[in-house]
Parts: sequence; structure tokens; C-alpha cells
Amino acid sequence: MLDVHRLRLLRELSLRGTISEVAAALSYSPSSISQQLSILEREAGVTLLRKTGRTLQLTPQALLLVAHATELLDTLERAEAALAASNTAVTGTFRLAVFQTAALALIPQALRALRDRHPDVRVEMVQHEPETALHETWARDFDLVVAEQYPGHAAPHYAGLDRQFLAGDAIRLALPPFDAAPGEFGAADALSAAANLPWVMEPAGAASRHWAEQACRQAGFEPDVRFETADLQAHVRLVESGNAVAFLPDLVWVGRTANARLIELEGLPRRTIFTAIRSSSGGHPAVRAIRHALEETAHDLASLW
Repeated sequence: MLDVHRLRLLRELSLRGTISEVAAALSYSPSSISQQLSILEREAGVTLLRKTGRTLQLTPQALLLVAHATELLDTLERAEAALAASNTAVTGTFRLAVFQTAALALIPQALRALRDRHPDVRVEMVQHEPETALHETWARDFDLVVAEQYPGHAAPHYAGLDRQFLAGDAIRLALPPFDAAPGEFGAADALSAAANLPWVMEPAGAASRHWAEQACRQAGFEPDVRFETADLQAHVRLVESGNAVAFLPDLVWVGRTANARLIELEGLPRRTIFTAIRSSSGGHPAVRAIRHALEETAHDLASLW
């Protein structure tokens, strides 16, 4: 009989691409991963891996086993969820991936509510970019992800991930306050008037950056991007100090007073915030409780952003 653990290693190799990445993800040595895959190949009685240059390529038979391994892991996860649901207490350790502004605005209140109701649930949170976090949740590195997508830029979809809308977040043009930056900054009262101003944006390649550049181009100009950072709190500081303009979602202002001029954009664009879990874990009481706490928090804060 094929060993489930070794089948999982084969699936991990199909997801991560190299034995070294599998070893790093699972905290094993590369040699032990190679040894286990060799044993699986002997158990299967067929060739599973072929060397192509310096990389390993999975054979059609290996891909067939990967598909069955995914089904087995889903079945085991559903069994764990059903077992947990049979208990009266809600317990367990769960890993949560979240992007920065949600980590600051949503997570503290949601965790407090979860702790009050289910003190035996342990949540471990990691800040991650949505595209990476969705893939790693699908790969079973995380149990739940809070992700975002910008208008016209859908986040990647993965089979077996259940996505659920959490909130819509308005995006506005943020300009320095009049007392921080008079002159050209003070004269700007619309997106087209910001054509000659310095901008802060997220790094190239981010969906938010692509959306922002397109918004400027549709307004008739190429933005003068002088500052690049994925940290939206840095965007806020650069705007408030009179050094740049930016597109900022309302979520960044939760818990603080906006010391900036916020201008509505044509079409009133909004980014979408959502949660995603593996469908096979959806019946776990702790997963449901975490999602519920996030939904309650988003609802409570909706009037503030």
C-alpha cells in the first residue's frame, strides 16, 4: 500500500518545484525528502521523477498520484473537521495569512472577540501579500487568508479554495493637508490636477500598482513615482508630511484621523476584501469561528471606512 506521507511529499514537490523548497517548507533535510521519494517510487513500481537538466520533472504517473494525494488530504481534513465538530469545546491551532492594512484594522478586534468566545483556539498570524498567501493556503501552509483585489484585477483562483466576501473598501486620491504643502499640492482638487505632483505607489508588479498606473493614464498622464513601498503606512506618512500624493483605501484610516485631503475618484472605485479557506476545512468549528469574528469586525467598522 502506498504511504500517505510520501504521497504528500510528492504533492509538495509538484507545488513547490524543487526538493530544497519542499525541505524548507516542511523542515526536513533535502536528502531525507529524496530518500522518501525514492522509496515511494519503489512502492509504486513506476518511474515518478525524471531529471531535466538540473531540475526534476514529474512523470504522468506521478501527476496521477498527486491528484489522488490531494483527494486523500482533503478527505483527512474533512474527517478532522467532523471530529472537531463532535466536541463541545472549540479548540485547535490555526495559521492566518493577512495583508498589512487588514492586519492593522481588522485583526486586533477580531482576535479579541475570538479569544473571549473561544479561549482554547490559538491563532498564528503572518503578514503576506495576497497572491502568495492564496497559493500557500491552497498548498496547506495556512488555514485562512484575508486577501484583497483591486477593480479589474482579480486575485488568482485555486481549485478547492472557498472565497467569501468580507468588505468593500473605497479608494480615494489622498493629498497633503493645505498647511503641510501649499502651492501645487494645495491647488490640486482632482486626479487630473495631480499630473505634475510626486507620487508614492506600491512596487511594480503589485496589482494595486498596475491599477494605480492605469487610473492615472486614463486621466491623461503618466505618474511621477518618486517613492515605492509596499507599506501603506509609509504612503500615509509621505502624504501627511506634504511629500507625495497617493491612492489610499479607506481601511488605512481606521483608528486614526485622516490628516489628508481625500478626493473622490471617477466611478467611485472600491477594492474587495475577502477570506479564503480550503473547502475541506470549512466544517471545522474553529475555522467557522475565525471567519465569523472577521465578518463581525468588518461589519462593526464599516461605518468608519
